[in-house]
This record gives sequence, C-alpha cells and structure tokens, in this order.
Amino acid sequence: MKAIKGQWVKIHSIVLTSEERAPQVPEDTKNVPLELWVKGYVLSDAEIGDLVEVKTMTGRIVEGNLAEINPTYRHSFGDNIPELLEIGPKLRKILFEDGE
Repeated sequence: MKAIKGQWVKIHSIVLTSEERAPQVPEDTKNVPLELWVKGYVLSDAEIGDLVEVKTMTGRIVEGNLAEINPTYRHSFGDNIPELLEIGPKLRKILFEDGE
C-alpha cells in the first residue's frame, strides 16, 4: 500500500534499544525497547515500512518507518458502568424538575 505526500499516516521508531534503557527502570521495562508511535502528514510518497518524515498536528517533523495509512483511534474507556450512566439524568431531575 502506498502513501501519498500529505496523507495522514502513523509512523514507528525505536527511541532506545533495551541496552540503552536507564539502569533504574524496572527489569521488565529494561528488557524491551522504548518505542515511538506518531501520527502526522507524510512529507513524501512512501510504501509501508519505508523510512519517512511526517509533520505532526503541532508542526513537529518526526522520522520513522511508515506503519499505517489513514490510521484511526482504537482506544476506549472500558465498559459502561450502569451507575455512572444514571448520574446525569438523576442530577438534571434534581436540579431542574424537583426544584421548581
């Protein structure tokens, strides 16, 4: 798959290898590299895996290997908690219906 200059992409790079990690970090952390994942606009045409530069939303220029084209956000805040879903409606009822 090919990214075209100016397209929204995600890049990946290794900031520190496991050997370069600070000695005071926990052992399980020390055993893996410190990785960087950045989203931005690619500054040149490229294929997945190519070394590219991107311009981030804050204007930084960052270099890394092209990992994904047109990435989306895949995080969540976990499962809904029924008790928390009830707070808004209950509070509106207390503030605006019961008080009049």
